[in-house]
Amino acid sequence: MFRWLRRLGLAVAVAIASLVVLRVGFGLHLYVDGDFRPHLALGKPSAHYDALEAQRNAQREAQRTAPPTPPTVSGAAAPAAAAGTATTLPAPVSQPAPVSQPAAPAPDPAPASAAGSWTDFRGAARDGVYRQRPVAASWPAGGPRLLWKQPIGEGHASFVIARGVAYTIEQRRAREVVAAYDLATGRERWTHGWDALFSEAMGGDGPRATPTYANGILYALGAAGELRALRADSGTLVWRTNILDDAGAANLQWGMSAAPLIVDGKVIVQPGGRGASMVAYDARSGKMVWKSLDDQQAYVSPMLVTLAGRRQIVTITGDRAIGVSVEDGALLWSYPWATDNKINISQPIVIGPSRLFLSSGYGKGAAAIELTPSGDRLQAAAIWENTRMKNKLSSSVLLDGYVYGLDEGILACVDAASGQLAWKGGRYGHGQLLLAGDRLLITTETGELALVHATPSRFEELARVPGIEGRTWNVPAIDDGILLVRNASEMAAFDLR
Repeated sequence: MFRWLRRLGLAVAVAIASLVVLRVGFGLHLYVDGDFRPHLALGKPSAHYDALEAQRNAQREAQRTAPPTPPTVSGAAAPAAAAGTATTLPAPVSQPAPVSQPAAPAPDPAPASAAGSWTDFRGAARDGVYRQRPVAASWPAGGPRLLWKQPIGEGHASFVIARGVAYTIEQRRAREVVAAYDLATGRERWTHGWDALFSEAMGGDGPRATPTYANGILYALGAAGELRALRADSGTLVWRTNILDDAGAANLQWGMSAAPLIVDGKVIVQPGGRGASMVAYDARSGKMVWKSLDDQQAYVSPMLVTLAGRRQIVTITGDRAIGVSVEDGALLWSYPWATDNKINISQPIVIGPSRLFLSSGYGKGAAAIELTPSGDRLQAAAIWENTRMKNKLSSSVLLDGYVYGLDEGILACVDAASGQLAWKGGRYGHGQLLLAGDRLLITTETGELALVHATPSRFEELARVPGIEGRTWNVPAIDDGILLVRNASEMAAFDLR
């Protein structure tokens, strides 16, 4: 008996020692997918950051030593550079942690037409629909042309794109860093960072909220509430504040995730504090303009929409869908929408002049609600509600009266008017999707790219090819036919033109 126990003890000790060696020597770590299934992986965070910093330094050195580029003929496109190469743009500037006071005034507002089309989370309307030049209706056997691929810091933010520059926020060691990249080459133009590390065992480290671009200014929100307005051309600080401190609010379990919304010269954010669940700051000065409501917030980004003839800000908090006044944040309507642990992530979709589509995972399902005038407010009532579409970590899109989305990781098509299921097929895990024409651009949870025909008649996958490596929950972005994808370790650009 004692001999058996000694052998068991020795085996356990060897197993523990082996795990320690793998952890310390090879970076063994545990992560979960969108269905909370555990996975073991190798790789030290320090090694990843070492590789990232080496690649960025190589870019700068290549830029410094590159011969001048001959001028191109007006109107002719310059050839795409290879992954990791530099262009003749100014060398990147790494910004030190700035002081609390504004370093420069905001530039004059630029014409809206010059700002680009993907300046917000999930596009200009925050609806996941790409409306620029057509993309290819099919892909070659190897997939769309890869323009570049390179390391990136951790985090779950997406990109916004304006004037040929892509912006995101990422974790680099113990700092949250806003970074600007050349869209055509991936070359880093500038960075701006501050000391902060949000770490969460299930979701991973790093910031979550996608920055927002407006009138030459980039508004970036860190996972612990740090909000900064930066000049988009240089990364220079305009103003800063912390929205959780201002609201007297505690952080959410998975961090601040909602992209700031810029409307009528105001920056709308959602700290979730009592009396300050939603807050508006002046976009130029950072001064608080209004605050409202007592809701615990969730992970949905505010949206500017017009429903039932009323221009309003719509979002989903931990317990309900709401619409508030742009002018002062006054509540216009609400509809109960509670899930386990108050986890609402998916963006609502406008599906008619007075109708809104809602969806959440964790067994909740979907609903179509209709808003009708009721005095100086609006009344919300369900048109239908069922479990045919359960968007867990992603958001759906709308085309010709049909909603397309990932129902707990399986692509589905639902009639927006009735809630009836048209079809369900294709397993993509908890990835993301955008709509371009009648094509769904899908990134799978494992980083693949897929092209699906958006038609209610049947499920029709046209292509599925490798994209980037690793768990991919980040929403892709697209501008001028170039698709940007990223996760916590890699970023890449693909030409869909």
